[in-house]
Amino acid sequence: MIKMDKKIPGEAYSDFIRARFWLTDGVNSYVGIGRVELLEKVHELGSINKAAQSMSMSYKKAWKIIEEMNSMFDEPLLVKVTGGKSGGGSVLTEQGLKVVKNYRAIERELKDFLVGKSEQLFLE
Repeated sequence: MIKMDKKIPGEAYSDFIRARFWLTDGVNSYVGIGRVELLEKVHELGSINKAAQSMSMSYKKAWKIIEEMNSMFDEPLLVKVTGGKSGGGSVLTEQGLKVVKNYRAIERELKDFLVGKSEQLFLE
């Protein structure tokens, strides 16, 4: 394995291939790994505030990111639930769950492809 002095961006799929990808609206908004992780944390913890804290992010920043992602789709990715005994929270909508699921599926396919390409580098 090669020792690297600098942190190179992107997920390492081998010692020689790194990659990142985003889902975009073709203009300004995007969904990338950090944003998917935020959605997954909201789903897990039931709260934007708890999700933001777990990622060392302010609630304001998390909400801004969520609003931007919501603007990309016809339906919101999550909704706030108010009141109740436990004080409410947030839940992912069907659209939000679908975006996370599809992002993770693309990520798996990309990984499989790049691992195969990495192996080809040394077989040819």
